[in-house]
Amino acid sequence: MITLFVGFGFLIGILFGFFGMGGSFLVTPALLVLEYPANVAVGSGLAFVFGTSVIGALKHRDHGQVDYRLAALMTVGMTLGIELGKRVVFLLEALGSADLVISVAYVGLLAAVGVFTLWDSRTEVDESGSDLAGRVHSIHIPPTVSLVGGNAVSVWIVLAVGGAIGVLSGLLGVGGGFLLMPAMVYGLGVPTAVAVGTDILQITVSGAYGAFVYAQAGSVALPVVGSLLAGSALGARIGAGATKLVDEGAIKGYFAAMLLAGSLSVGANELGGRLGIEALGTVSIGLVFGATVLVSTAIVFAAICALRHDGAGSWCRLVSS
Repeated sequence: MITLFVGFGFLIGILFGFFGMGGSFLVTPALLVLEYPANVAVGSGLAFVFGTSVIGALKHRDHGQVDYRLAALMTVGMTLGIELGKRVVFLLEALGSADLVISVAYVGLLAAVGVFTLWDSRTEVDESGSDLAGRVHSIHIPPTVSLVGGNAVSVWIVLAVGGAIGVLSGLLGVGGGFLLMPAMVYGLGVPTAVAVGTDILQITVSGAYGAFVYAQAGSVALPVVGSLLAGSALGARIGAGATKLVDEGAIKGYFAAMLLAGSLSVGANELGGRLGIEALGTVSIGLVFGATVLVSTAIVFAAICALRHDGAGSWCRLVSS
């Protein structure tokens, strides 16, 4: 199991550095599938978020892909939200319904964000000029903060978005990246590469807080977290470097694929448990680990193609599409 988690951590590290997510959107479902208690899966996911985000944040800083003011405001909002989300988890645990609620929430959120991102990756829409971002920029409630790219947004809107994502982060055991990155891109009009780097910096702080409060309750599996971090140290640097080589449309497409795979995995596991169909549990495990292997491999291959300027090759055309 340690070898499995080290290898899984390496692949998640690639995805983390590439997407700006701590990987808990895969770690927590994987631990649920492997039948860890819900509170341990959530706490371990947040602990992994903190450890791996430090590595990626340093790499994205080197690329100049961080909006520090936006990250600071998001961190404040998410820290408050995580505390509320944590209280909800332990209330549900006491009621005996935590596993079902967390699983259903995962399926719905991952599927919704994944479908929207996949649709957007197939259309030619300027993020900064999207209707939602335009409406957000038109709300002038002082004070405001200037974003990388030239737009300005109300501080209160940023705090509200961060707080809402923080509640979900504390409830689901995620760093919030799979929600925060789309929120910054589509809601605030932040360029995708900058959203990834800013997301990682913010996750470093909120993930540390989330891991701390769950560790206090004894809900962190340290051997699992340590094994995952050992593998992710190298993978995160590879993934972060790939963001400089792969175009934004491809980033969104890969991102959507991972979210949809996570949604299907948790859904299959929950359905299999309810109906007593063991085969669905096997399908669930295959989806989590299989999608991680395929997408991380595709990212590395796409980056190699970009370095070689070999976009005309048949394999490169397949990966980029």
